[in-house]
Amino acid sequence: MEPQSKKTVLVVEDDENTASLIAVYLEQDGFACLIAGDGEKALALAARHHPVLVILDLMIPKIDGWEVCRRLRRNSSVPVIMLTARGDEIDRVAGLTLGADDYVVKPFSPRELMARVQAVLRRTSPASRAADQVLVHGPVRLDLDMRRLTVDGRTVALTPHEYALLEALMATPGRTFTRDELLNRLYPHGEAAVIDRVVDVHIGKIRQKIEPHPAEPTYILTVRGVGYRFADRLEL
Repeated sequence: MEPQSKKTVLVVEDDENTASLIAVYLEQDGFACLIAGDGEKALALAARHHPVLVILDLMIPKIDGWEVCRRLRRNSSVPVIMLTARGDEIDRVAGLTLGADDYVVKPFSPRELMARVQAVLRRTSPASRAADQVLVHGPVRLDLDMRRLTVDGRTVALTPHEYALLEALMATPGRTFTRDELLNRLYPHGEAAVIDRVVDVHIGKIRQKIEPHPAEPTYILTVRGVGYRFADRLEL
């Protein structure tokens, strides 16, 4: 692969050893790599080089990772994977709320990070977005263009909140969503009066509409103490 044909990934990380390690793995996987040690340089490089993906540490000098992500999202849909040394759920949810596509908690396996890079790029590529206009899992079919759900060929009505939750779950089967993540899909502006148990109510109604046996769900599975996930294709 010639250098000019390589896809460029921007790594925003102030720890030189970590940045160099990520760069080595990216280059082994065929990417070109740019490194920024602070938020100001990151934004300048992103504007100049238009990377296909940004790997963004949250705790960086000058402009922190939260603000870098916020500014990137004003003018760009470039995929962002956040790196954080903190495993707090609130950090993960806040990052996804700002528009990050995924997150990795330090310390991490470089190969795991590369797998996340490839997965995010597949998910956000134009071809993938076109193919994913219809989400199909067994007899459950969600047409995103028409905003129409069918089960065994039968049209099933969804409320806007039910549709938002089902779309999120079906789009990434196997991924566990916390209640807070799902709640943010319903109320992105953080309405203070909302409690996370409202998600449970909506999930129960969706199960009544798509599950053969709602009391023993096949598609929308509960992850105790965390939230919900849509069954992986191998489980269906």
